[in-house]
Amino acid sequence: MLRLPPFDYYGVQSVEEAVKLLSDHGPEATVVAGGTDLFPKMKRRQMEPRVLVGLRGIRELYGIQPQEDGGYRLGPMATLTQVSLHPALRAAYPGLTYAAGVVSSPQLRNAGTIGGNLCVDTRCTYYDQSYHWRKAINFCMKKDGEICWVAPGSPRCWAVSSSDTAPVFVALGARVRLVGPEGERVIPVRELYGRDGINFLAGKRPDEIITDILLPPAEGWESVYLKLRRRGSFDFPILGVAVALRRNEDGTVADARIVLGAVESYPLEVPDAAALLVGNRLEPEVIEAAAKACFKPARPLDNTDLTLYYRKKMVPVYVARALRQLAGQPSDQARTA
Repeated sequence: MLRLPPFDYYGVQSVEEAVKLLSDHGPEATVVAGGTDLFPKMKRRQMEPRVLVGLRGIRELYGIQPQEDGGYRLGPMATLTQVSLHPALRAAYPGLTYAAGVVSSPQLRNAGTIGGNLCVDTRCTYYDQSYHWRKAINFCMKKDGEICWVAPGSPRCWAVSSSDTAPVFVALGARVRLVGPEGERVIPVRELYGRDGINFLAGKRPDEIITDILLPPAEGWESVYLKLRRRGSFDFPILGVAVALRRNEDGTVADARIVLGAVESYPLEVPDAAALLVGNRLEPEVIEAAAKACFKPARPLDNTDLTLYYRKKMVPVYVARALRQLAGQPSDQARTA
């Protein structure tokens, strides 16, 4: 049986109290929300914080509220289930609610939070193992070692971003409010993520916490998310495709964003592919061109389930399926979740 390492738990009642504890204890402290990712990693000694700052008692971090500008504010402690079933969000941001609803299993979605999924740790075949397994290979650079077993000659960690909701938030142009010892700031979700599997939350300082996730008004934006995984439930994505677009009255695409998950250490935007949609209707040849443009930028490596060759081959397939879904065209899709 894997057991949790010893730690001190502080159940705080305010954002200010949480920030002070994180600042006082430095790298030995981390926040815990639902704990669905953190506690298993602590049992495997992938993460070993000495201090846990529990956010459950901070009432202001909950809820899903409409904003005056027509957008929505999501409290980071809102559960994935609450987000996936929220009627107004489902109408305005269907890609987001679908993504929240295909994370893991129903039981974990009831406990896991939207803020936690936004910040979920990067994953890798050589990292997401027991302590003794990792010790047998002399660990990896993400934790306790010096080498990336996926790319031994690389100076960086190639663990992949495994959040289902992050690509959709990026595609929708969402922002987050961060609060730390130096005050608060608001940044686009895309700026949360670094280009390395270790420092994957490079845009957020360790002593800051997310207090708000801010969705802009839908205003004609349509969205879809598709997920590739081995099983129909529970598994992390081995490919995620988020597409958001807005059309003119004549049916041509006015603006578009295509974001890929689980092919890099961060949600990968493909602006060149999205640009091929702008000014055109979602006709089969336009969809095919945009889908093919996503093939080269996607660089899955041998660091997660199924072969990298299959996962790369599926990138244009799933992008095309997402675009066909938005176009209301027949799809060859056998399974997306």
